[in-house]
This record gives sequence, C-alpha cells and structure tokens, in this order.
Amino acid sequence: MFHAFDNLPADRPLCRPDWMALLARAPVALLEPALAQHTRIEPQWLRPPETGLMMVQGRAGGTGERFNLGEVTVTRCALRVGGVSRESAKVGVAYVLGRSHRQARLAAIADALLQDPAQQPELERQLLAPLRERLAADRASRHAQAQGSKVEFFTVAREAGTAPDDEDTE
Repeated sequence: MFHAFDNLPADRPLCRPDWMALLARAPVALLEPALAQHTRIEPQWLRPPETGLMMVQGRAGGTGERFNLGEVTVTRCALRVGGVSRESAKVGVAYVLGRSHRQARLAAIADALLQDPAQQPELERQLLAPLRERLAADRASRHAQAQGSKVEFFTVAREAGTAPDDEDTE
C-alpha cells in the first residue's frame, strides 16, 4: 500500500518507518551539521556501507499490476552504537539512493540514535524538522516548475478561434 511519508498528520507520533523514509532522502549537507556531535562515535559495523543495484517496480495508474521498471543504485549499511552490552546498544540501518557511503553511515547513525527515547526530541528538532521543511520546499519547487510547463488545451482552443461553434455552414 502506498504511504506518503512527506504528508504525515501533525498529531501522529513519530515511528521508525517514518523517520527512516525521511533519512533515506536526507542530503549529507543536512545530516552532517545535525549529527556533528555524534559522528565521533565509532560504530560497530554489522554491515559496512556497500553499493549495489535494486530493482524498482511500478504500477500502471498506481493501482494496476506491478511491473519491473528498472534498476537503481543503492547504498546500504547497518551498525550498532551505544554501550558495551548488546541490550543497551541500538542497531541503525540505512538504505539511500546513490553511491554515498557517508550519507548511508550518517543515516544509520541517526536511525540508531532516534531509537533512544531520550534523544528523540533533540534529533526531531535539529534534524527531522529541518529535513521535512527542505523536502517540502523541494517538492514545491518541482511543482512550480511543472506548473510552468502546463498546457490548458481548452484555453488554447478558444484563443485559436477553433471552438466548435465557429464552424462554417454552407
């Protein structure tokens, strides 16, 4: 089922799939300043950053049968941050489009830190809120650019004077 992660209701509590979807699209320029104090953490790598291909699927009209659309480059990693014991350590996972190992590492660190309820409010304010604003601004910019190329055919037909009422009758 399709879920628009950009349009979450304001009263809905933050859950892991939501922040992972945001982190997957977060540019490094936003991740680095927000996680500056946490990047000194040396994580225990469960799966170091690696780049590969992933098949993406589409649906005709959004509701039809699935079909293979093509392959995209994806970088993934998994790491453990936290205390020495396995019970207190949090596992962070990240999948990002492209080949940026740095972006995948930062997203995985953010995922692990967001699992700690004590750090969630601070990271929500420093990282997730600016990220939502940036993604909304990018979406508005793409929408405005697409609207600039929109053609309204009824208006074109009226301006050209080829409306059905203008037919010559002889």
